[in-house]
Amino acid sequence: MSESDRAAHHVAILGSSGLLGSALTEALTARGDRVLRLVRRDPGPGTGGVTEARWDPARGLADPAALEGVTAVVNLAGAGLGDRRWTTRYKDKLVESRVTNTATLSRVLAGLDHQPRLVSGSAVGVYGSRGDTVLTETSELGTGFVADLARDWEHATWAAEQSGLSVAHIRSGIVLSPSGGGLARLLPLVKFGLAGKMGSGQQFWSWISLPDHVAAMLWVIDHPAITGPVNLTAPQPAPQADVVKALAEQLNRPSFVPAPSIALRLALGEMAGEILGSQRVLPTVLAESGFEFRHPDLTSAAAWVTGAAR
Repeated sequence: MSESDRAAHHVAILGSSGLLGSALTEALTARGDRVLRLVRRDPGPGTGGVTEARWDPARGLADPAALEGVTAVVNLAGAGLGDRRWTTRYKDKLVESRVTNTATLSRVLAGLDHQPRLVSGSAVGVYGSRGDTVLTETSELGTGFVADLARDWEHATWAAEQSGLSVAHIRSGIVLSPSGGGLARLLPLVKFGLAGKMGSGQQFWSWISLPDHVAAMLWVIDHPAITGPVNLTAPQPAPQADVVKALAEQLNRPSFVPAPSIALRLALGEMAGEILGSQRVLPTVLAESGFEFRHPDLTSAAAWVTGAAR
């Protein structure tokens, strides 16, 4: 489908203020689509093809009519996994912000007179830590807090799927960006030559550059025949130490300062298990549907990240 042949979309986004949501909003409006941001505060005035409607995670929209004419809904809502230590209270927030939000959204969409496309967030953590086993969308799901969270997050779209909506679950990898995502805390250390392997450094990180993640979300929005799980990762997952090395080489910095497993566990608690875990995930559905990556390898992705950071 060429850009000139594509019908314009009206896309509602839940989680539009985060790294992915804001980048997606910019990309949609740049290509002529309209965006409806679902926000928890009082809606602001519309501008530049972007409007807002108030959203309650438990109850849904204050004005259900706001979704009239919406052709696709993208659900990116969720508290940051790496924002703070995983206390019992914060783990409850992680669940509520994803599962409760998604279940509410699913029920609202199921009750509409029309059927918009639903693209709902998930994460490669759903596979659990699997060493060097190659994982695709057909692989068995794993165990652990994040795996269980992502599984429940995906299952929360049940009402929308049962009502006949086209639903895709985008399983995001580590997003490489100079301004947030998985590198928010790591990149400053790389710049000062204070980063290196974490634990053994051989655990696989399934990464994707921010431009490719945004392009993949647009691709999934535009191809409603793509349903079910979709891995949003680059085609070349790499050991953690290699990811840091690629970034450090672009900045002409060393990458030999290690972070031992015990230090990570003391500093981060349960969350350290996700950093030390290994997921070798391939984007099989994207590849088979014809999607082309701008940054398919670490060298090109690291060059973009560090160039943008400068």
